[in-house]
Amino acid sequence: MKLSIVLPVYNEAKSLPQLFEELTQVLATLPHSWEIVAVNDGSKDNTYEVLRGLAKKDTRIKAIDFLVNAGQTAALRAGIDHATGDILVPMDSDLENDPADIPHLLAKLDEGFDVVSGWRKDRWQGSFVTRKMPSTLANWLISRITNTHLHDYGCTLKAYRAEVIKDTMLYGEMHRFIPAYASWRGAKVTEIVVNHRPRKFGKSNYGISRTFRVLLDLLLIRFLHKYMSRPIHFFGGVGFISLGLGTLAGCAAIVLKVLDLRSFVATPLPTFSALFIIVGVQFIGMGILAEMLMRIYYESQKKMPYTVRESVNLPE
Repeated sequence: MKLSIVLPVYNEAKSLPQLFEELTQVLATLPHSWEIVAVNDGSKDNTYEVLRGLAKKDTRIKAIDFLVNAGQTAALRAGIDHATGDILVPMDSDLENDPADIPHLLAKLDEGFDVVSGWRKDRWQGSFVTRKMPSTLANWLISRITNTHLHDYGCTLKAYRAEVIKDTMLYGEMHRFIPAYASWRGAKVTEIVVNHRPRKFGKSNYGISRTFRVLLDLLLIRFLHKYMSRPIHFFGGVGFISLGLGTLAGCAAIVLKVLDLRSFVATPLPTFSALFIIVGVQFIGMGILAEMLMRIYYESQKKMPYTVRESVNLPE
């Protein structure tokens, strides 16, 4: 089997020589053929020059250079698109991920798993309130919403069988949710503790603002997973609830008028009734339009709302 190491790289010129030396030493001990696909995500230093030099020395190293910074998710997607291995191992290029953990990830795949995620168990020691606790809460929330329970969604170091990741479309900050995508499609997902090393060069590009973007992406993928093939159930459900509230408000206003307790102009109920009914009709209309778009999406690209793992005695 062939192994592809996927590296998103941003301003890591100083880290790359040591990283590639460690990687080649570890990969040389494995029985797999291998390649390294490094994607320079619009670095402002001489990162790509370093990558190009490394690639010229070894044809198993592929270097891709982005015109502008597009983000880690885009860099990972480009690396995945150009990888040719049966097993894909994305990892950070800042030396925080330890290449020595790669054989452990592969050993876990050999036990029958499709995705093996790294867990930086000892990360954020000494920063419980500012880093450890928010990270723990975020991972708990993601696990609850996706129903794929991992301790460290943010760890880039993972191992995937190519068939569970190759056709995954990635946008925004969605690279961290790939294990959840794979699990929803029937993949067997597990995690192992990996070594976390302190950064030697530069500074982290992560900040609190990224947390909010991640949460928004989380809500989006949850919606897509649950309602992608049946959007009318979501929009229609909200629409009927709104219609029901509007009807109740209208009936209450009529009852108050008939009993001579409140006139229509003395209560906001008629306004609420009209508002809820209009919103309900709009949501149902949006659901119908979404259903039409969903059918265009599947039929125009000949996509199927299912994935076949294996078949017996079926024509090719």
